[in-house]
Amino acid sequence: MSRQGDDRHPGFSRRFFRSLGPGVITGAADDDPSGIATYSIAGTQHGLALLWTALITWPLMAFVQMMCARIGMVTGRGLAGAMHHKYPRPLILVAAVALFAANSINVGADLSGMSDAAEMLTRVNSHVFVIVFGIGISVATIFFRYHQIATILKWLALVLFAYVIRVHRSSGLANGCARRLHSDLAEESRPMGNAGRDPRHHD
Repeated sequence: MSRQGDDRHPGFSRRFFRSLGPGVITGAADDDPSGIATYSIAGTQHGLALLWTALITWPLMAFVQMMCARIGMVTGRGLAGAMHHKYPRPLILVAAVALFAANSINVGADLSGMSDAAEMLTRVNSHVFVIVFGIGISVATIFFRYHQIATILKWLALVLFAYVIRVHRSSGLANGCARRLHSDLAEESRPMGNAGRDPRHHD
């Protein structure tokens, strides 16, 4: 009897982990190949010197995400659907084309990064993995339900801890290589580059 009551009224920790989903997935999705390269170069060249920018960028990011969430709660639509009912059609078309172009480039970069990593592990040409990953993601999106995909992606988010482990094991080598490869990049663009990484994931 008590077990049935526990199932009906799960504890706080169980409810918390059950509620995790879109937020964790959105945050993990931002750690794509282009983002990892940006943050790695900035960290290599500046160390913790730019950490103060989090005092500004974190509240801004939180406000943007909160506004997007509230728009979705009120309208029952995504950000694009809500804009469709508020702004003229030509403006929506321009925004849609720009978003499609940005997402297409981003997906291409992600597939390329995944395929290159798979080639390093298997010695199979990366072009093969581009096709395999593209077909696999398309099939999963079409035939799997949202909660099934969300559950898989939540567990895959744990892979991000590999970056922390790797940095502690080979930080000296990584710092030396990155300094030599990217010594000519402009320092002034780093804070703006870090601040501009997230908005495309908010829809």
